[in-house]
Amino acid sequence: MTTENGMLFDESELDYSGELRAADVKECDAVEVMTRLAEKIERWDREYYVLDDPSVSDAEYDRTFNLLKALEEKFPAKKSPTSPTMRVGGAVRSDLAKVVHSRPMLSIHTETDFSAEGAVAFDKRVRNELGLTDEDPAVRYDCEMKFDGLAVAMRYEKGILVQAATRGDGTTGEDVTANVRTIRTIPLKLTGKDVPDVLEVRGEVIMHREDFVALNRRQIEVGQKTFVNPRNAAAGSLRQLDPSITAKRTLHFYAYALGEVSGERFADTQSGVLDRLKKMGFPVADNRRVVEGPKALEEFHREIQMLRPTLDFDIDGVVYKVDSLDLEERLGFLSREPRWACAHKYPPEEATTVCEAIDIQVGRTGKLTPVARLRPVFVGGVTVSNATLHNEDHIAALGLVPGDTVVVRRAGDVIPEVVRVVTEKRTDGAVPFVMPAVCPVCGSATIRDEEEKDTRCTGGLYCPSQMKLGIVHFASRRAMGIDGLGEKIVEMLVDEKVVTSIADIFKLSEEVLTAPLTKQDETKKRVQKRMGPKAAANLLESVEKAKNTTFARFIFALGCRHVGEATALSLAQHFGTLAALEAASVEELTAVEDVGEIIAQSVAAFFKEPHNQKVIAELVEAGVKWPAVPKRTESSAVAGKTFVLTGTLPTMSRDEAKDLLIAAGAKVSGSVSKKTDYVVAGAEAGSKLEKALTLGVKVIDQAEMLALLKADEAETAE
Repeated sequence: MTTENGMLFDESELDYSGELRAADVKECDAVEVMTRLAEKIERWDREYYVLDDPSVSDAEYDRTFNLLKALEEKFPAKKSPTSPTMRVGGAVRSDLAKVVHSRPMLSIHTETDFSAEGAVAFDKRVRNELGLTDEDPAVRYDCEMKFDGLAVAMRYEKGILVQAATRGDGTTGEDVTANVRTIRTIPLKLTGKDVPDVLEVRGEVIMHREDFVALNRRQIEVGQKTFVNPRNAAAGSLRQLDPSITAKRTLHFYAYALGEVSGERFADTQSGVLDRLKKMGFPVADNRRVVEGPKALEEFHREIQMLRPTLDFDIDGVVYKVDSLDLEERLGFLSREPRWACAHKYPPEEATTVCEAIDIQVGRTGKLTPVARLRPVFVGGVTVSNATLHNEDHIAALGLVPGDTVVVRRAGDVIPEVVRVVTEKRTDGAVPFVMPAVCPVCGSATIRDEEEKDTRCTGGLYCPSQMKLGIVHFASRRAMGIDGLGEKIVEMLVDEKVVTSIADIFKLSEEVLTAPLTKQDETKKRVQKRMGPKAAANLLESVEKAKNTTFARFIFALGCRHVGEATALSLAQHFGTLAALEAASVEELTAVEDVGEIIAQSVAAFFKEPHNQKVIAELVEAGVKWPAVPKRTESSAVAGKTFVLTGTLPTMSRDEAKDLLIAAGAKVSGSVSKKTDYVVAGAEAGSKLEKALTLGVKVIDQAEMLALLKADEAETAE
């Protein structure tokens, strides 16, 4: 072949005298030249990334790669969809589409026994399922490493990579095709006569430790957040919306299984599957072995554990698979796990350090969680400086005292935990830890929850740590029913310090709500306001309406621990007034229907907390009120009957109707069944009305419901 300038070109080896330029290649020769360039680059990629045995210099590789890229720019219509240049990333995607797997990507059973007994237990289960006796031959197993990365499935059609997806929930994953194409250890095109028309190859995308360190170093240099470990880095890199970012991070792939495959059987054994995939160009881990019997499994587990620190990548165990695919079919699956495979993990990595102090974190529900502040220590691939201690019982079980030397591990190789205390290193004068009597955030009293074995802050209406969650609950539909006060608005109002307690909701004004944010987003050109005028007006109208409520709703809205709607109604009907409830002792509270010792203690502590008393007084002062509480009528015609409300009632909301019915001793259900006594139907009643008519359930309107309730009142008066 000759180029336009007469230079000689050896098309068999793609060697050239002088320097071949894209401008020298004729259009009629473009496809052939580009194909040969791509083949060379693919071969060099495999030598460099898979075999770790490069045959050309970086300069020659770059020259060839740039030539191919230039030709594709000159002849874009002739560019192959499997070109190596695709690995540098394509267009930025707006999302990751969902992919339904042709066959579920199931998890395998994990042996919780880290010792040799884990291998013995697996072999015993397999033999039992196959009906083998002690006289039968040992079962052959394929032993592999358990990679610590992200599982993916890659679909090839006619030898071309057409789709790649993450495991997801096992049934549906995320489309990461564009990103997978940037991984140089993954072939974009399969060649040979034995390539199935459809071939789905499954395996693990991982990041080598050296590449992980280099990536974090670059992240620090540009002021970006670093990754916790190689697995997180691999997962984050593969799920990037911009493939060019993935292309800049060195990821690797190792094949270990098949999904959908067309045509004849791919292989007769699991080891045969891996051998054939390796011949087709897929990376397969070298540290694998076919063995027989449980002792050989034990030996493989022990050997890889010794080898683990020297590997280029992270593993958290080994995998045993019955080698015969015929036996795999016989064994089948148990629930969503294959009987023919299991993961035999290693104990989490541990390290020794010092617990310098025990601090307290207050959660959104008021729970006090002790946290061990550790002298920083590198364990399991990350630097650990704190570990959760759950509660005081856990601390007591460990025998932990601040200042102790402790052994720390990352449970599941993720969450740091204190495993044990090295008591012989304890210093003289160590003082045992005691849970605080008051909340470290708000100063309210704390109370021990004996049922859940934890300690909680009683300042629910006042404590800043509980503020956002408390306001959202207070405003919810079945509580005070304040429309427009959802999580995002509450978060903004609290962060802006517009609302510092629940009572501040009733002090809001349009001027305050529509004021500019104290902290503007510099990327936005216009001034941002807390709320628009219409949204503010709607919220204020809903707040004003919420001032008229019921005593039961008010109690429920306060968010006292363990007090749901039913308990709030019982408390309201039993005590009748706020003053009586606030003054109730634990003994008096336990006399209420459905209120036991734990709930009584929680309610008593809540109403005796001065901070809560102050907020409740402010709510009443702001105008929150309710009518006198009707006493529950247990002997009425309505008591014990089940009602279902549907459609729009003429003069009241369904919630108001529900409150009246419950107060009269009725039950209100959300669905119609044969056990339903009445369906109260309003305008535009839908499927519930239809089902009631089908089942023969009595249907009444609002007037008939009120008549039933009035009849009860008349009977009570008599």
